[in-house]
Amino acid sequence: MSEPVASLKAYLIRGLPVIKEGDDISALVQSSFDFEDGDILCLASTIVAKSEGRMRDLGDYQPDSHAVEVARELGKDPRFVQAVFDESSDVLLERPFLLVATHFGHIGVNAGIDQSNVGDDKILLLPENPCASAQRLRQALAKDCAVIITDTCGRPFRSGVAGVAVGWAGIAALRDWRGELDIHGRALNITQEAIADEIASAANLLMGEAGDATPAVVFRGLDYPRSGGSMFREKEKDVIRSRLKCP
Repeated sequence: MSEPVASLKAYLIRGLPVIKEGDDISALVQSSFDFEDGDILCLASTIVAKSEGRMRDLGDYQPDSHAVEVARELGKDPRFVQAVFDESSDVLLERPFLLVATHFGHIGVNAGIDQSNVGDDKILLLPENPCASAQRLRQALAKDCAVIITDTCGRPFRSGVAGVAVGWAGIAALRDWRGELDIHGRALNITQEAIADEIASAANLLMGEAGDATPAVVFRGLDYPRSGGSMFREKEKDVIRSRLKCP
């Protein structure tokens, strides 16, 4: 029997410093890894957000009466609730947790605001426009690579969180299989594969959580479409969102 051939390799980029506002992430990763054309660089949203100055002090927020009321029911800091509202274009649920749509289209709990590894009374917002961030990072790389910015997110109907793509450049969010034939010769009518999310989830598996401090992963050997599709479903076509929407 012939030896199986590996089609995908993954590399953790180790030794990156603690990222601060203004740090050049593209330069840092390129000094630690030899990229090749076609590589996919996955970066945790936290380091991108830190480099872009998205750290905030809770003391900067003045909660309104609605934020105070929601915070009381949720047992949260009213300033944090106000920060979530400020980062949201739409609120789907206020109880038993805050499920919101960010201004760039991602739906998640607490607008993806992070309170881990940032210090007391501080919060870290998601990048303001993660796809634009991914494009800037991609353009700064010396090789023709794709960039995916990842975050962890809960999933309806399942416990636990998984890595998802919140920003991407140089790679399609979706691989469209519609029109392709199955093994019986029937054409596929529906299937659109969320490849950016699948890669982000694999990256998160390698990055780890908590204090692992390995926020960059490179994938090599994957054949992927370079453009096409959006990860965020159009509001008017999202039947779940319309039924969750707060009155």
